Amino acid sequence: MTVPSEVPIVRKALSRMEDRISFLYVERAVVNRDGNSLTVSDRRGVAHVPATQLAALLLGPGTKVTYAAMALLGDSGCSVVWVGEKGIRFYAAGRPPAKSSRMAEIHASVFSNQRRRLDCARKMYELRFPNEDVSTLTMSQLRGREGARMKKIYAEEAARTNVYWNRRSYDPQDFESSDPINQALTSGSAALYGVAHAVISALGFVPSLGIVHTGTDRSFVYDIADLYKAEVSIPAAFDALSAEMGSPSTNVRRNIRDRVVKERIMQRMVRDLKYLFDVDDEYLISDVELMLWSELEVISSGVNWSEDEITP
Repeated sequence: MTVPSEVPIVRKALSRMEDRISFLYVERAVVNRDGNSLTVSDRRGVAHVPATQLAALLLGPGTKVTYAAMALLGDSGCSVVWVGEKGIRFYAAGRPPAKSSRMAEIHASVFSNQRRRLDCARKMYELRFPNEDVSTLTMSQLRGREGARMKKIYAEEAARTNVYWNRRSYDPQDFESSDPINQALTSGSAALYGVAHAVISALGFVPSLGIVHTGTDRSFVYDIADLYKAEVSIPAAFDALSAEMGSPSTNVRRNIRDRVVKERIMQRMVRDLKYLFDVDDEYLISDVELMLWSELEVISSGVNWSEDEITP
């Protein structure tokens, strides 16, 4: 039986996004609520999860979630994402915890200005090449540099783990058609995308407004996740395959979970997003007042602005 909480959750008391557990993947289980704790039940028993400490809940096949659980997750500011088997596909997401339009407005202003968008893209590549000056490189030059970097990383990881490597190849419509290492890389990328999507949504940025990538509802998710693949999802995938025990797809998610915590990836995502868009902590406050837009200023909503009294 679901036991609701007698004390409502105060949003200002919730954990900051950078301090939360990265993500929890659940499949073939029932997600419910016990007070202010999330419960996950399957044939092995019941596990309690602190919803207020969770950044993203990934719901896989065979999962049932109750109304009470969704209410708790919403109050807790936890992103909920419905995914395919092994976390490969992204199907839908619940309302993000951000309740302010500040970041979306800043994001849109950068996205819609070619000069500012190029500056932001260069900052992204600057994070990948910290000891080099990329301030004058074109997007074409930056893409070429990044392609060479990724080829080198794949080769180094293959040599480190003694895993056979040919090239990155996968079919989004047929997961099983790839070789084992490419399956592990795809699984790892999907998990990292979930973490990036949770942080982006939590802070109020727009997942579809990519700076480097464009054209899909998750373009910006790919932008941010790409900043950390070289140290998170790629080595996690090669380590999972070299272990030669258990399921590589399962092992890679566990490896990523551990790396996200060890390398403080969520904290770094928050820091890097603030750097990319040149915003301070004060802009990340989620409690704001609803206003009305005017040509020169914003004005209060919930006010009758008619100058004349209307007689019925």
